[in-house]
Amino acid sequence: MWLAVLATIGDASVADADRRALQRTVRGDHDALAEVYDRHARLVYSLALRIVGRQPDAEDVLQEVFTQVWRQASRYDTSRGTVAGWLVMLTRSRALDRLRRERAEVPAADIDWASVDVVDPETAVDLQLVTAEQAARLRLVLEALPEAQRVPLELGYYDGLSQSAIAARLGVPLGTVKTRMRQALLRLRDALAEARP
Repeated sequence: MWLAVLATIGDASVADADRRALQRTVRGDHDALAEVYDRHARLVYSLALRIVGRQPDAEDVLQEVFTQVWRQASRYDTSRGTVAGWLVMLTRSRALDRLRRERAEVPAADIDWASVDVVDPETAVDLQLVTAEQAARLRLVLEALPEAQRVPLELGYYDGLSQSAIAARLGVPLGTVKTRMRQALLRLRDALAEARP
């Protein structure tokens, strides 16, 4: 997932402060959790809103994520990425869980798929995690992606659809979806590699 890759890039001093705060959170320090919350609540909320599409649901996801951080701070593994990256993955997981619960309650025929995509007027949450130069380069690459590559990537990440579900939704073979997503991810990776100092 390209967002997880982006979340591993960031300011080293912030990443170090986050790790120290999370270590203190493991020991039960409420102020340490507040530090992490203050630095990343906007990121978590923006991503949740982008995925679930409604403010009350995004607020619930925000609360669920930081409750989970409080209870499970010891599960954070520094070798797997930054605290911001971990929060992004937790947020995505909680938001998609919420969408799946809702989908299970609403028959698919009753869903207005055209209204599922929500446009966030803020800078995309994933682009907030990289430098301005990297963000500009990535934005250009995303915009330049052929729609056939960009759409499956967005459906997989923001809607949590499997590649099989994406193929069914778009009416194309599964192999085609896999190829297009891989090509898109490779282009994003290459763009980020070029943007690194």
